[in-house]
Amino acid sequence: MHITITHARDEGAPKSGPVMVGWLREPERGGVLYAPPERVSFRPPNRGHAKSAARCPAVINMESRFFMVRCPFDLHVGFGRDKATGRAGLVNRAGTGGAVRGNKLGDVLVMVPEAEWRYPDRPTIQMKLPYVFIADEPVYLTQIDAFAHYRPAPLPGTIFGGRFPVDVWPRPLMWAFEWHEPEKDIVLRRGEPLFYCLFEVDGPERPVQLIEAERTPEVMRHIEHVSGAVNYAAQTFSLFREAAEARPAQLLTPRKKG
Repeated sequence: MHITITHARDEGAPKSGPVMVGWLREPERGGVLYAPPERVSFRPPNRGHAKSAARCPAVINMESRFFMVRCPFDLHVGFGRDKATGRAGLVNRAGTGGAVRGNKLGDVLVMVPEAEWRYPDRPTIQMKLPYVFIADEPVYLTQIDAFAHYRPAPLPGTIFGGRFPVDVWPRPLMWAFEWHEPEKDIVLRRGEPLFYCLFEVDGPERPVQLIEAERTPEVMRHIEHVSGAVNYAAQTFSLFREAAEARPAQLLTPRKKG
């Protein structure tokens, strides 16, 4: 289902130039662990021949819409079941040598209840992240796998992506993973690409400019206004119109440095 949301600020002549998209951390606690999103580049430092694919206008144009979020933790987990209850859960393979304390693992990585898995033999896990994206004109974010990042040892499953309008529905992202081969461990390294964000805007020729945003009272109130709705509504897309009407005229304010 496609929902078109009309904003009062959309009226007038078609816009041109870059689309400003803001990002912030919510919550800010431990923010030093979470690196700023960065533009994806498929071009090597030495682009070489003038006819190299790295100089292809189509490649360069695609790069203008992809931004990368890096993994904030070193994690090595396996799948297991409680011997008494049979409940599915995560096993901390890193043990006491892991970067994340065992009693804190559940604060960052959780197993989705088994009844909510898409397939009975494919567990789903989620990593909690603080990244929130906002905009003051229609912008859709699509969260996808880091397809241009080569892993010598592939992950034993696929990312659970999604698409939603950040201008009306700002919420913290998660890394959701469908574990196709639960007999194989998941190994993630801090700093490696975790996923990409693709931004769709009004006008296919318009580039995206990503900036850090201020955590203004208006932004925090609107995040609070939409947060948690997924726990109480089966189809949150039906709430987008209400969220669009409730949002303030301006959400995005560039963060001041220093």
